[in-house]
Amino acid sequence: MVLEFLSPYLGSYFETIRVIIIIVISLFVAKAINFFLDRGIRRLTEKTKTTLDDKLVHAIRKPILLGALLTGVYFSLHSLSYLSGYAALINQAFTVVFVLFVSLFLVRTVNAVIEWYGEEILSKTKAQEQMIPIFRKIAYIVIGLIALLWLMNQLGIQITTLVTTLGIGGLAIALALQDTLKEFFAGMYIMADRPIKIGDYIELDSGQKGFVEDIGWRTTKIKMLGNNRIIIPNSKLSSSIITNYYAPTREMSVVVPVGVGYGSDLEKVEKITIDVAKKVLKKTDGAVENFEPFIRYKEFGDSNINFSVILRVKKYVNKYKLTHEFIKALKKRYDKEGIEIAWPIRKVYFAKKKVD
Repeated sequence: MVLEFLSPYLGSYFETIRVIIIIVISLFVAKAINFFLDRGIRRLTEKTKTTLDDKLVHAIRKPILLGALLTGVYFSLHSLSYLSGYAALINQAFTVVFVLFVSLFLVRTVNAVIEWYGEEILSKTKAQEQMIPIFRKIAYIVIGLIALLWLMNQLGIQITTLVTTLGIGGLAIALALQDTLKEFFAGMYIMADRPIKIGDYIELDSGQKGFVEDIGWRTTKIKMLGNNRIIIPNSKLSSSIITNYYAPTREMSVVVPVGVGYGSDLEKVEKITIDVAKKVLKKTDGAVENFEPFIRYKEFGDSNINFSVILRVKKYVNKYKLTHEFIKALKKRYDKEGIEIAWPIRKVYFAKKKVD
């Protein structure tokens, strides 16, 4: 009699105890995960050179803790007998919660990767700084659309028609904005792959040379040495063969062609030429002073023995000044040492005409 009278209350009491135990276990699991991330994983990430792992750990910590708590709440609700009639509704509600949870997890993870990419990979230029919020918005939109379609599918809503409509609409927009999108994605490729950056001195396969002034979403601006500006569509630039004179380093060799007469002493020529080159490197702005110049004999020319003198400058535009100073100094020294630089000579023979 007494047990029959107390059974409803005891059942409710034991269910309450069970709910409390489940919640406590989920809290314990959340704390254990937090401890593991803080004391274990974080110590490992602090030893690495990159900050990506640190940002990822920070980004996923709260979603993982939230996931542990939500799991405890889910099993707690299912353990209550008076809610057994609402099991389907609880499952639907937690389906929504689960989709939102996964979306939050992905958003925080992607945001951490984009933030790291902006800080450590991209150079700090105006155009590339504008990439970060755009990348972030694109990622949010993609994750949001996938989450919405997934949620509708889980709730039994037909999404085939919606997906078809979105596909047709997206295709129509893409066709209407084909040229703009082509330039936009080419600009994104240039900024992400970074074959060039602002300040680089480049040469295109078309022969145009200049400093990169700006990399925009549609065009790239190049300033030539003559103070003219070239505006190139990004799609054309991305498909061009580019010589970047500032990559991998700005220092570059300068090859100066020289020729001396056949009567010259080549050992003496080499010694004098290198001596002049060293002096010019030391006194010319933009030259690499500690570089050891050298020469390489190339060929027997029509009037001279031709060779190349290899010098070095700190950046491409310095080569004009260095070449200018070197040619002046070398000609002066050759004149002093009696070394001849011959000029082309042609002997023309005329056949004698027979007189009858």
